Amino acid sequence: MRLIEDLNWRYATKKFDATRKVSASDLEKIKKAVQLSASSYGLQLYKVLIIEDVAIREKLKPASWNQDQITDASHLFVFCNYTRVGDDHIQDYMELHALQREVSLDTIQGYGDFIKEKLAEKSEAEQQEWMARQTYLALSNLLSACAELKIDACPMEGFEPEKYNEILGLTGQGLNATVIAPIGYRAIDDKTQSLIKIRKPMDLLFETR
Repeated sequence: MRLIEDLNWRYATKKFDATRKVSASDLEKIKKAVQLSASSYGLQLYKVLIIEDVAIREKLKPASWNQDQITDASHLFVFCNYTRVGDDHIQDYMELHALQREVSLDTIQGYGDFIKEKLAEKSEAEQQEWMARQTYLALSNLLSACAELKIDACPMEGFEPEKYNEILGLTGQGLNATVIAPIGYRAIDDKTQSLIKIRKPMDLLFETR
């Protein structure tokens, strides 16, 4: 299984080679993998920013605990969840559903109403937490795609979301920065690349009932 080999190869890269850039074709493959991520009800209530501009990343670095990956990586992915979910979001999805599957909107409207009812049962705080979790599913696809392409990545929660929101103008768009991932190529002298991967033994991690 090639995936296992790829996952053994990858690690959270601490030092990137700032001279190497991810090609446009590989970037499109990563974007496609993220687009195909699973999401609850299929709604994809998030947006993914790809920050290539060095000046913007220099502004983001202090809000990222001054970690060098922010500026040295080829690209910085910022996964942002919507801060509210409304009937408009669901209706947009249902219209897209009808268009792409070439069915009448009337025939699937019951599913849309079901989604609205289930989400209405959640408090605003529960909705926000639920939407934030969806971004991690997309992040997982990014990490797997990068590993297959032998592109390094580092999933990061070590940043200040409120400052990202301000710098990137996210609040006005109804978005919140949830998790980030710089991607690129490991530096030759990144010492963490040679460390043994620490994972729980299979018999401790899994239980069959």
